[in-house]
Amino acid sequence: MSAPGVTFGRLLQAEWIKLRGLRSTWYTLACLFVAGLGITFLSMGSAGAEYAGATAAERQAWDPTGLSLTTYIVAQLIIGVVGILVVTSEYATGLIRITLTASPRRHRLLAAKIVVAAAVALTAGQVLMFASFLLGQALLAGQGVPYARLGDPRVLSAVAGGGLYLTAIALLAAGLGTILRSTAGALATLVGIVFLVPALAGVLPSWLRGLADFWPTRGAAAVLATVPDPAYPHPWLNLGGMCLGVAAVLAAAFVLFRRRDV
Repeated sequence: MSAPGVTFGRLLQAEWIKLRGLRSTWYTLACLFVAGLGITFLSMGSAGAEYAGATAAERQAWDPTGLSLTTYIVAQLIIGVVGILVVTSEYATGLIRITLTASPRRHRLLAAKIVVAAAVALTAGQVLMFASFLLGQALLAGQGVPYARLGDPRVLSAVAGGGLYLTAIALLAAGLGTILRSTAGALATLVGIVFLVPALAGVLPSWLRGLADFWPTRGAAAVLATVPDPAYPHPWLNLGGMCLGVAAVLAAAFVLFRRRDV
C-alpha cells in the first residue's frame, strides 16, 4: 500500500521539485541551448560559400531547414543526460531508499519520473528546434542564399519532429538509467546506441551493414529534413519504430524496477 495522500499528482510534483532542485539539471539545460545554438551559428557561417560553389544537383537538394537543425546531433546527447538524471540522481545520493519508503508502489513512482522527463525534454527540445530554425534561417537570409519559412511545405513538421525525436532520446536515456542505475553506465550505453553503432556501420560485414541501415536512430532523424532521403522514404514510420524500441526499453525498466530490492 502507498503512504496516505501519495497520489500520482503528488508524485509528479515531488519528482519535478527534485529535478529542478538539482543544479546539474539547470547546467545541462543551459549547455543544451548554448551548445545547440552555437552549433547552428557556426554551421551556418560557411553556408553562403557552400551554396555559391554547389552544382545544379546540389542546389536542387539544398535543404535550409535540415541545415539549421543539424544541432540535434549534439543536442540528443545533452538531453539524454537530463533523462538519465531524472532516475540516477537519487541512486547516486542514496535517496532512492527514502523515496521508495514513501511511495512503495514502484510502477507509479517510475511512471511519474518518466512523465517529468518527457515533459522537460519535450519543452526544451521544441524550444531548441524552433530557436535553431529561426536563427539558422536568419543567417542564411543574411548571406543571400535560399532560406525557409515555417509556412513552407514540410518545414513545420520537420521542426516539430526534431523536438519529438529529442523527447524519444530522453525517454530512452531514462529507461537506460533505470536499468543500469548508473549515470556513467547509462550515458556510455546511450552514446553507443546513438553514435557508435551508426558510425561503425561502414566497417561492418556486408550482411550486418544492411541491418545497420535499419538502426532506429538513423531513420528517425530523417524527420528533421524537408528534402526526402531515398534511403528513408518514410521518416515518420522510422520515428514510430524508434518509439517502439524506446517503449520496449521502458517496459524492461519497469519490470526490473519492480523486482529489485532498490
